[in-house]
Amino acid sequence: MPKSINLGNGSVLVGLDAFGQIKDFYFHYAGLENHVTEHLTHKIGLFVEEQFTWLDDGSWKVKVASEKDTMASDITASNENLGLELHFTDIVYNEENIFIRQIKVKNLFDRSRNLKLFFNQQFNISQTHTGETAYYDPRDKVIIHYKGRRVFLCNAYSDEGGFSEYSVGLLGIEGRDGIYKDAEDGKLSGNAIEHGQVDSVIAMAIDIKPKAGKEVFYWICVAKSLSKVKDLNEQIIGRYPLQIINSTKDYWSAWVKVQNFSFFGLGPGIVDLFNKSLIYIRTHVSKNGAIIASGDSEMLQFGRDYYEYVWPRDAAFVAIALEKAGDFNASRRFFRFCNDVLTEEGYFMHKYRPDKSLGSSWHPWIREGQKQFPIQEDETALVVYALWKHYELSKDVEFVEEIYNNLIKKTADFMVSYRDEKTGLPKASYDLWEHSYGISTFTSSSVYAALVAAARFANLLGKSESEKTWSEVAEIIKKAILKYLYDDVEGVFYKLLDTSDAQPKIDKTIDMSSVYGIYKFGILPVEDKIIKKAVEKTIERLEVKTEVGGMARFEGDVYHHKGGNYPGNPWIITTMWLAQYYIQLAKSESDMGEVRRWVSWAVKYANPAGILPEQLDPYSGIHLSASPLVWSHAEYVTTIINYLEKLEELGVCKACYPIT
Repeated sequence: MPKSINLGNGSVLVGLDAFGQIKDFYFHYAGLENHVTEHLTHKIGLFVEEQFTWLDDGSWKVKVASEKDTMASDITASNENLGLELHFTDIVYNEENIFIRQIKVKNLFDRSRNLKLFFNQQFNISQTHTGETAYYDPRDKVIIHYKGRRVFLCNAYSDEGGFSEYSVGLLGIEGRDGIYKDAEDGKLSGNAIEHGQVDSVIAMAIDIKPKAGKEVFYWICVAKSLSKVKDLNEQIIGRYPLQIINSTKDYWSAWVKVQNFSFFGLGPGIVDLFNKSLIYIRTHVSKNGAIIASGDSEMLQFGRDYYEYVWPRDAAFVAIALEKAGDFNASRRFFRFCNDVLTEEGYFMHKYRPDKSLGSSWHPWIREGQKQFPIQEDETALVVYALWKHYELSKDVEFVEEIYNNLIKKTADFMVSYRDEKTGLPKASYDLWEHSYGISTFTSSSVYAALVAAARFANLLGKSESEKTWSEVAEIIKKAILKYLYDDVEGVFYKLLDTSDAQPKIDKTIDMSSVYGIYKFGILPVEDKIIKKAVEKTIERLEVKTEVGGMARFEGDVYHHKGGNYPGNPWIITTMWLAQYYIQLAKSESDMGEVRRWVSWAVKYANPAGILPEQLDPYSGIHLSASPLVWSHAEYVTTIINYLEKLEELGVCKACYPIT
């Protein structure tokens, strides 16, 4: 089940499921470590008039949404048979590592009610199933879960006081389902401590008048020591939880509105998704600059690993969106992250963990008996390209100078040296989809753009020799792309070229990234008839001709394919790339119809909280694969900003995009 909403602050990332329950709880990086994950869930239950129910047992209607223009949930759960409605507002405090829930309980019946609200905690601390301890602390009247340097404190409060009952027990071992089962008779046993694989549950007793409501607060503090979580608990009690909730909402509201974009000609749904996309992007950025692809831990059910890694490719596109939206702090931290993880040879590996260690990979160091770099060269190129975009907007010369020798020069020199002798193109590497090996049009185009960017940096800092070398090689690559990677008969760009044999092998698969690389990175001007024909062919072959619509990645894409006559599932990323093409092509506001069509399509298939997935079911529009996918949100943000930039360029409005 994809995540319905994410909340975070750079150290904590919380994912809520379709029932509003905690399903992911990362600390102390966004993406590392997940202290819930797998089959575990922090369940929420209610006991009233001798009936017990869990929020996820099918008896509740739950709608998970998010508050407008800020980072807070807006969740409603109603149960007509019980005559009760719950409304949740959840935040992760922007200043401290605290998750807080405000629960408004509404009695829909014409009689007074006595009920109990149960909160169950199912942790898998540090993602290992042994050695955890949970206990009730009578001094502070809280529940503590801990293992080593990971400590969680759980507490609740209403105007009637703190939680009234508790219990701690074993979870999924020694024949025990979990202590959460203890709640189902409406009374907790009060077991005070357990170790191993454990869970805990607390109960809040509530008296509620006819047609009236009651307010309850629940929170989890996390830190590396018992004393710190207790300090955080005291801070909540001293300030009152609602004050912290409102302070957090105000902070994110100010952050998301820092740039006064006009949003000229765009409807409220499009604008709302833009702001929510910025929020979801930001939740996946750690304080050390790591930008993970997704915090959706459900991906483990369908593969060998999660998406909780820093792919330099995804993260570079995300950094561009952040800096175009005015958040230079987050993008600057990302480039420092890159500066730290770059190899001595000057390239980036496949992916990294948020703590800067090497991530898992399926790219081998040897192929057909020959040694190779296990890389996607576009990842190296895109970081340099994104860094130039950062400089164009920030004009932060001091930062550029700080990382020039290690990040810019090393990568540029590597890209110059890592070239195919027969064609002058970049040597073979894995393509941006991590699917095919060879010399791809997209990667070649991104390397060209990166060398142009590096030459501009060299010029900026007076490095004339490097500027000359990098500029000359960029031009060689540009000419080679048009000579070796373009099919002038069919009018399309090749997906891949393999020059390892005497007779080059050509992969003519239509791939959206091929033509996108040509117009995105300036190989040809967007008005060129070659691009126009290639785009037309690409749309003809890759547009998903179902009721859902959208653009597939490439012909024959079997990843999560549902069966049927279509080229592959529609992806948010590739569909936004098409919208960006129409923006570049536009000569007047009236030319923007296709742009508004495709951004409206993205709005239509976002979930109620504004989350965009990697891809969609072509028949139902259901989210497939990682959800949220941060890259999808980044491409949506970039598309909207490109639209505003274009309107300003056309003179339609004076300050459509005021950051410029």
